[in-house]
Amino acid sequence: MATSAEPPPPPDEAQGEPATPATPPQRPPDPTESPTLPAGPRRRRVWPRALAACTALLVLAGAGTAWYMYRHLDGNIRTDTATAKELQLEQSQRPSAPPTGVENILLIGTDNRGGGNGKYGQDTGTQRSDTVILLHLAADRHSATAMSIPRDLMVQIPKCRRPDGSHTRAQHAQFNWAFEFGGAACTIRTVEELTGIRVDHHLIVDFTGFKKMVDAVGGVEVCVPHAVHDKDAHLDLPAGRQVLHGEQALGYVRARHGIGDGSDTQRIERQQGFLASLVKKIRSNGVLLNPVRLYPLLDAATSSLTADAGLDSLSELYDLARSLQKTPTSEVRFLTVPRQPYIYDANRDQLKQPAAGRLFATLRKDGNVTVEPTGGTAGAGGKASASPSPEKSGGTPGPAYRGTTADRDICGQA
Repeated sequence: MATSAEPPPPPDEAQGEPATPATPPQRPPDPTESPTLPAGPRRRRVWPRALAACTALLVLAGAGTAWYMYRHLDGNIRTDTATAKELQLEQSQRPSAPPTGVENILLIGTDNRGGGNGKYGQDTGTQRSDTVILLHLAADRHSATAMSIPRDLMVQIPKCRRPDGSHTRAQHAQFNWAFEFGGAACTIRTVEELTGIRVDHHLIVDFTGFKKMVDAVGGVEVCVPHAVHDKDAHLDLPAGRQVLHGEQALGYVRARHGIGDGSDTQRIERQQGFLASLVKKIRSNGVLLNPVRLYPLLDAATSSLTADAGLDSLSELYDLARSLQKTPTSEVRFLTVPRQPYIYDANRDQLKQPAAGRLFATLRKDGNVTVEPTGGTAGAGGKASASPSPEKSGGTPGPAYRGTTADRDICGQA
């Protein structure tokens, strides 16, 4: 019987060798192409570019954060344009400009009860100036003189425009009524008429802003001569040296009837001592040179600040602060206008002449003012500030005014 023939084996099997897959023909290398790198080295060279990218992102993020912080602080400040317009109408009645380089800034602390200040009393829709300080910055910035004007000082208040457009009559009244009558414009005109000193700028701050600034620097040291228990001012303080924070600090500088003899004179002296201690702390603790510590202070200061158009930006305030960096704390002086009991009401004050007129004339000419601590006894090193310089006062030392300086110990110790 016939059988079918078996198919021939594959060539490799026929030769007894294992089968190998066929490989496609290789393309000859192109000399114009870069050689392919192994996978390992390519991954290792990625990190420099990643680091550069991360660095760029961090720089951009930092720049963005800095820009946001700047815009936030700058946006906090409210601009008072109405005052400038009102003062422009009275330009011919204002004092002449101060010597070149001198700046006179009126600092106004208000007793406004609106908004966050409501817990300090009922909001009546009006407000008076609780604290007013005329800050005189010498042309060479070697000194700064902060002159307090008592709110109960009897002064001549000029005819002023009310917020509703009506006008008050010129009248003899206590000083803090000027702010209620016509705001900052009326207050500035009253100060200029009283002193003959032209006001270049003004800054208005309320209770909340003051508290925030105190807390931003970690509290301010004060020296309380006697224990204080005043429910109205929310104060319960032992005698001696201690650090006050926002709420306590506000009560301390505002209290009048529960501390000491209850006079406005002692209240102003407490304010001056407190501000001197605040300036000293800011300068000695390097707050101005430390962005981490400076930002909370700036945020607190600007959030409750109203300024004229010349000081309503962060850059302008920074330039002002920078110009005072070299001012010695011994030359940052605090004093009150010379005054005496009002002839018709012992609960009010009137200027004491000729001392007041002499002080105003010295500041108008950018002269040097000498101050002595309360009670007439000097603190560390004798007088609290240098005598008038010969080139500014003709070589004749003037009288020392009652006050203090930023370098004096808060408890009056050497």
